[in-house]
Amino acid sequence: MAASDLLKDYNAKRNFAKTAEPKGERGAKPADPDKGGARFIVQKHDATRLHWDLRLEADGVLKSWAVTKGPSPDPDIKRLAVRTEDHPMSYAEFEGLIPKDEYGGGTVMLWDKGTWQPIAGKSWKDIDKGHLHFSLDGERMKGEWLLIRLKPRPGEKRENWLLRKLQDQYAEDGDPLIERELTSVLTGRSMAEIAADKGGAYSLEGKKGADFAAQMAKAARRNESKDKRPAKKSAPAKPPKFRKPQLATLVDAVPSGNGWMHEIKFDGYRAMVGVAGENVTVWTRNGKDWTDKFGPLVEAIAALDLPPCLIDGEIVAHGKDGNPDFSTLQALLKRGHGSQGEDDALAFHAFDLVELDGEDLTPRTNIERKERLEALLSDAALPIHVADHVIGAGEKLYETMCGAGQEGIISKKIDAPYRSSRTKAWVKVKCTLRQEFVIIGWKKSGAKGRPFASLLLAQHEGKTLVYKGNVGTGFTMDAMDDLAAKMKRLERKTPPAEVDNVSARGVTWLTPKLVAEIAFAEFTAGGNVRHASYLGLRGDKAAEDIVPEHASSAIEAADSVEISSRERVVFPDTGQTKGDLADYYAAIAPLMLPFTAQRPVSLVRCPQGRAKKCFFQKHDSGSFGPYVHHVPITEKNGGAEDYLYVEDAPGLLACVQMGTIEFHGWCARTDDVEAPDKLVFDLDPDEGLDFEDVKKAAKDIHDRLADLGLTSFAMLSGGKGVHVIVPLRTGHSWEAHKDFARRFAEALSLAEPDRFTATMSKAKRKGKIFIDWLRNQRGSTSVLPCSARARSGAPVAVPVSWRELEDMTHAQQFSISDAKKLIERSRHKALQGWGFAEQALPDV
Repeated sequence: MAASDLLKDYNAKRNFAKTAEPKGERGAKPADPDKGGARFIVQKHDATRLHWDLRLEADGVLKSWAVTKGPSPDPDIKRLAVRTEDHPMSYAEFEGLIPKDEYGGGTVMLWDKGTWQPIAGKSWKDIDKGHLHFSLDGERMKGEWLLIRLKPRPGEKRENWLLRKLQDQYAEDGDPLIERELTSVLTGRSMAEIAADKGGAYSLEGKKGADFAAQMAKAARRNESKDKRPAKKSAPAKPPKFRKPQLATLVDAVPSGNGWMHEIKFDGYRAMVGVAGENVTVWTRNGKDWTDKFGPLVEAIAALDLPPCLIDGEIVAHGKDGNPDFSTLQALLKRGHGSQGEDDALAFHAFDLVELDGEDLTPRTNIERKERLEALLSDAALPIHVADHVIGAGEKLYETMCGAGQEGIISKKIDAPYRSSRTKAWVKVKCTLRQEFVIIGWKKSGAKGRPFASLLLAQHEGKTLVYKGNVGTGFTMDAMDDLAAKMKRLERKTPPAEVDNVSARGVTWLTPKLVAEIAFAEFTAGGNVRHASYLGLRGDKAAEDIVPEHASSAIEAADSVEISSRERVVFPDTGQTKGDLADYYAAIAPLMLPFTAQRPVSLVRCPQGRAKKCFFQKHDSGSFGPYVHHVPITEKNGGAEDYLYVEDAPGLLACVQMGTIEFHGWCARTDDVEAPDKLVFDLDPDEGLDFEDVKKAAKDIHDRLADLGLTSFAMLSGGKGVHVIVPLRTGHSWEAHKDFARRFAEALSLAEPDRFTATMSKAKRKGKIFIDWLRNQRGSTSVLPCSARARSGAPVAVPVSWRELEDMTHAQQFSISDAKKLIERSRHKALQGWGFAEQALPDV
């Protein structure tokens, strides 16, 4: 059938004198999806109801389905997809407004684009059979998907299908695509920006979202005080400068307890990667610029279009067994980096974020920096990885890695800052002994074609280079030839280290420049390596830095804070004690510290238990001890007061020792209290409303924030309601922060006055939900994630995914007895990156 015939329905439904949509006309020669290269797009469409239009190029047109609730990467979630009329290929670039009285009236965003293809052995013509198994390579949707037509019910006219993600490397739990991908892939605009007319008002009449956006704009004009002069164009951003990486101390046992996070120790080259959009620099651990050596990785990182940031990680190549393999990496670099798609292609495992968008993250805790890194690289695909970690179960990970033939693990204190030095906050536990040695000479070989028999090794002990034995195995012929050529240029007449007469016989001495990585069974009593095997040269390490690594016999899991009166009952209705509360905070610290550390806090102290007198405290005369810190903050009267903050698990426990139950935090950090970094909307229902009303309100707020391009997160408050939290980049004032929060709450109350109020007055709150925006003022606080509450049952404030919220029956779903459960559920993919997103306060 000709494309023009396929588009009859499309043309018949539209008045092109009124709508900006393109006419249905034949375009260029169509692509054949079965041969690859066919286009697909997804348009987010706020019409009668919000949906996502999936369109696949086939037969010269865009085959189309309206997907209710949007595509989910979770294989367990099946989404209704209603087949609609074919659209012209020119529709693939359409974004804008369809007039309200026209067919499909509403806002249209180009939400995703890329190419699609039926999987091998299938054809696009399977659509006619009622099923389509295909793969997508888009900016957001990737991997294998399935469309299946449902059997029609009696009298049903529309053609219903189901869209489902299939299990592969791109599968995820929940709805991260529609919850976090809120802007156009074409223009970077939010739905509200697309809906805006030239005057700045929002013109989608008759819709809740449009009414809300119009009210936001109206409130903005009412309070307009900003300078209207156009902003000066800034110069292209530059990547951050090199910083020395943090190094790990070798230990002989895996540290225990929930105060540690554990990662795989990768067998590759350490790399500090500076990024700013397309500008990428790769440095070795010593600051050498090796960008040119890692071309495919640099291209992959540049394609992510990241804000200025400095990422710490490891570059690896995989051996035949699938494990990172240093010898394979060396061979790959020797022949010139391979292209992606090769079996041994380079991969980058990012494990720390040192700087982001001008902000120094080194004072932040290990766990928070990791969360920020996961949020930054949430869209990254192979060959870029975010290194996985586990909290607590380090010994199990170590056994698994050793059993798989890998090098070992790195363990990091969850509450420690980043230090550009070797510290005991990062420790490494190796499955086999491996160290670096300087090559100081070589012995001749009697075998034909073998350029040498063995290498002499040494390490620096103080200022002295000390001989450490020989290595004669582990060499490939290519490696031997390469070494022989390098050593020829370094030959000298005298030994650079003291070597006994027997070992020195027949040796050709070398200037100590080459560094080799060696695996060995043990050091002998004389200090020499035993059963040594050559792994490769280390071009990223200087010979003068090579010293012995000695494993420490023990590592303290955490600083100790003594909890007195552990048996004192704090929650009389359940009998839970001060000791129970302290144990909860000690266990939950890894989850809590990313949101609590280095943030001014107000404490709810109940020294005699929650049923007795409780009070807020935000200042301290010094009675809390050394683990609770102070930051001077200027008050309204011009004077300065010391506010409390904590940095680590001992800080939390020191507060509990002083009778603290609840932790409430500012919307700013202690390093810059004038730079707010999150919005909090506390939904407080009137007595007559139930939790279903609160959940619906939270979801509506999520949707309205999404219209403005903002990712938001839900938290059960542990009290009556839900908090909707919006993480933000710093860079705006408290005045702008508070103004946006107030206008947002007012816009909701104006759009739906029967449901919402933005006024604290009890009289005006009857039968409504109060959107408490006042938490977003300078000096105001809100309860922090994972904080216990001074309420009956010892409930806690708990982060939840938007999908989980649907199944929650009240805001006190978890208590301090559920620490283990909360730690386990935090590992679910749906909660990965909770509370972190790189986004700015909208200028509306």
